[in-house]
Amino acid sequence: MTAAGTRSTRLALVQHPDTQCAAVTRLDALLACDGSGQIMISYRVAGEIGRLRIPPVSAAGRTDGLWQHTCFELFIRPADEVGYREFNFSPSTQWAAYRFDRYRSGMRDAEMFAAPGISVRSTDQMFALDVTLELDEIVRTGGGSASQLGIAAVIEDIPGNRCYWALAHPPGRPDFHAQDGFAFPVPGNWLYGGGK
Repeated sequence: MTAAGTRSTRLALVQHPDTQCAAVTRLDALLACDGSGQIMISYRVAGEIGRLRIPPVSAAGRTDGLWQHTCFELFIRPADEVGYREFNFSPSTQWAAYRFDRYRSGMRDAEMFAAPGISVRSTDQMFALDVTLELDEIVRTGGGSASQLGIAAVIEDIPGNRCYWALAHPPGRPDFHAQDGFAFPVPGNWLYGGGK
C-alpha cells in the first residue's frame, strides 16, 4: 500500500452490554485504503493482555470456526446489495472468508484474489493484529455509492469467557451479521480511487 493518496480513519468498537471482559479497556481499528482496492485494518486491544486467550501463531491458511476463540472480523456489504462478505482473522494468522446471499443465508466460501496478510505483535498492555486484504470485483462499487462495513471482534479470556465488540450492536444477543453492525458507510471511490 502506497503512502501517497492513502486515506485512513480510526473507529472505536463497543463491547456488547451482555458480555463482560474486565481485562480489555479499549478496542479500536484503524482502517486505511489507497484507492487500489487493497485495504489495511489494524485492530488494537488495550488492557491486561496476559489475561486473554490469544491463539499462538501457526501456519497461515483458510480455516473455519475461528470465531470460537479470539478473532477479528470484517463485514462488507456492497452498495445496493443484500448479500455481503464476512472475513475472519485469527492471531494464529489463520483466516476465513465467506459470502452470504442475505442475512445469515446462502453461506459459502468466498473466492479470494490472494490470501490476507496477517501480522501480530503484543506487549503486556496492548495486542495488535494487522491485516492487508485485497478486495475483489464482488465488493467493488462505482460512482461514489457507499458500501457498508462492519468491524468486530471476539475476545476470549483465560477462563474461556467470550466478549463481543463491534461498531454497533442490535438489541438482544450479540449478532455481527445484523444490519446494525454495518455501521460505517464507505464511498466506493474511497476503496477504488477517485475522491475522498
